[in-house]
Amino acid sequence: MVHEYPWLENVWRGLQASMAAQRLPGAVLLQSDADLGVEVLVDAFAAALLCKTYPDQACGFCHSCDLVKSNNHPDLHRILPEKEGKAIGVEQIRHCNRLAQESSQLGGYRLFIIEPAEAMNESASNALLKTLEESGEQCLFLLVNRDKKRLLPTIVSRCQQWTVTTPDLNAAVEWLRQQGVKDVAKDLLKLSHYSPLQAKAMAQAGGLAEYQKLEALFLSALTQPWGDITELVLFIQTSSQRNLTWLWYLLSDAHKSAFRLDSQDLLPGSQTLSHCPLIRLHSAMESLTQLMQQLRTFPGLNEELLITNWIIQIREALCL
Repeated sequence: MVHEYPWLENVWRGLQASMAAQRLPGAVLLQSDADLGVEVLVDAFAAALLCKTYPDQACGFCHSCDLVKSNNHPDLHRILPEKEGKAIGVEQIRHCNRLAQESSQLGGYRLFIIEPAEAMNESASNALLKTLEESGEQCLFLLVNRDKKRLLPTIVSRCQQWTVTTPDLNAAVEWLRQQGVKDVAKDLLKLSHYSPLQAKAMAQAGGLAEYQKLEALFLSALTQPWGDITELVLFIQTSSQRNLTWLWYLLSDAHKSAFRLDSQDLLPGSQTLSHCPLIRLHSAMESLTQLMQQLRTFPGLNEELLITNWIIQIREALCL
């Protein structure tokens, strides 16, 4: 599976080399942007580390590999938030710390996967730090992380660090082409935070058509100063954070187009907006950023009213 995602290859080869040379540290920090399929890399590493046949990859047929595939390996432990969006608590880390002091049940490595590592609260982080300072032989902690700034620097400093990076635009477009997504690959990548996997899923779900409808409604609202914006507001509310983010990308591309910046992936509607004064485009982007932050922080607010007010405000400023 790792080989299906080319952007994982460099990190995977590095981890394989460490396993083959028997030079693994006590802790590994795997840093990745969201939606890059890093879970495939984590699973491949766990299977390879615990395999009894080969030193740097899983054979797929030994007893250990069978246990990994059935999620029953006694030396493989996954530490996750007990509920989505919640923290990883100190008791969870203390429990895995106790397990780390025990012997391997199958006579090999004991692997503790903490994901996402940034979900550990302060007490949990401090508890883990003590264990990393005193980790035993053939005991490895794999911290899977999206935001290194939220980890204690002392934890980061004790880890061997690997980073999975988002592939460049041309590589991502080529991968999508191989998956059968061709003509609109660049637009899909822009709207999917440049995640090839998310772009592919968006293509399969007809997401580009949703963006095109949003863009058409938005541009129509800006060209009709007194027109009804009810349909636009209701459409935005079907997935407010996603749709507002898409509008932010559109305004950002208009800003780039107005500066005549050479970019391969400007959204089609940005050319229409690029004729607006730069200072007003910038102001619209700032107010949209504030709106999205407000809706994320205070979910109980009147979403419809806030979105309506924002559209009226920028329509007056950007009226085409």
